[in-house]
Amino acid sequence: MKYLVLCPDGAADWPLAALDNRTPLEAAKMPHLQRIAREGQVGRTQHAVEPAGNGSDVCCMSLLGFDPLKYHTGRAPLEAKSLGVDLAEDEIAVRCNTVTVENGVMVDYSAGHISTEESRALIEDIEKVLGRDGVHFYPGVQYRHLLVIKKSGALEAKCTPPHNITGREIESHLPQGADAPLLLELMEQSKKILAPHPVNAERRRKHENGATQIWLWGHGPRPSLPLFRDIYGLEGAMISAVDLLKSLALYLGLELLDVPGITGFTDTDYAAKARYALDALQRKDLVFVHVEAPDECGHIADHAEKTRSLERIDAEIVGPILESEYAKRGELRILVCPDHSTPCALKTHASEPIPFLAWGPGFDAGGLGFTETDAKRASLSVAPGHELLGRFLRGAL
Repeated sequence: MKYLVLCPDGAADWPLAALDNRTPLEAAKMPHLQRIAREGQVGRTQHAVEPAGNGSDVCCMSLLGFDPLKYHTGRAPLEAKSLGVDLAEDEIAVRCNTVTVENGVMVDYSAGHISTEESRALIEDIEKVLGRDGVHFYPGVQYRHLLVIKKSGALEAKCTPPHNITGREIESHLPQGADAPLLLELMEQSKKILAPHPVNAERRRKHENGATQIWLWGHGPRPSLPLFRDIYGLEGAMISAVDLLKSLALYLGLELLDVPGITGFTDTDYAAKARYALDALQRKDLVFVHVEAPDECGHIADHAEKTRSLERIDAEIVGPILESEYAKRGELRILVCPDHSTPCALKTHASEPIPFLAWGPGFDAGGLGFTETDAKRASLSVAPGHELLGRFLRGAL
């Protein structure tokens, strides 16, 4: 048996007046997903868990079948490995966003979805000025970067993800706690470096949001995760454009597939993800395909683009996979599940239950669709969420 797990990140949503009181999942034309939902089982689960929260770091770990309350240490340490940063026992990783703050308000958590090339130049210059023994910056993808601090013991600071406060004043959301002064100093000093930077001058010329400063959050020490094969007895691979999922793959011993043209935004190459997934299934038992686009659209409240991203996932990923010989021969099980909801009205993650569907041998037809409403109607509920993958693999929902 072959297994494909598809995560349309943040796909679940709330009804919107602009969509005739439908969600993007309800408004999107998704014939392939709706077909396999009818032919398979639809239910609800929840990957967000307190006190760990509802970040993608927590929720994707749960979706991959690992209990966040046991293994989660923070978002940044999960992203470090894919950047080639092997954290020592006396090092703390901190997520470092390039953001746009104007007049004390978080205008844009991503600095206009700044390109990787532009953002790399900014972080490299920040490292030249602010980097020192025990404090180093590492560039990542688009707006997502890393700070590593040498420190024994925990970093005592309460930090807020910038995507949680879009359009809000930042003052009450700045780092707090015993170690907050260091983070605040670095954030403040970054403003002086970025204000005159040629990258920002060019972005302003093109009427794009500039990176006015860095924003630090999501800190923690190196996690200790078992190998996926040791827990589930399967060899797997990962397709994702974002460092978080790449690092999770590396920690879990999943093969990280280098897919040209995938970006972590709506301009990603959806079709390439399907091609590489099908190729990997020839040598792997399981492939995990992560698509970031719906989540990013939720964060910027673009319901139209979120709907289009779901339609492209259906047409360019799910469609070709259903045409594969594995699917036609009845040798493929498919699990489709967001990690969390990212309601456009909220512009950040919610902790509510989310829909999933399981299709293939062992899953009887339930006749429901793949929407939030259908999932609520279903009698199937899997809790805690980290048990979903194991039950899917066993065909025991």
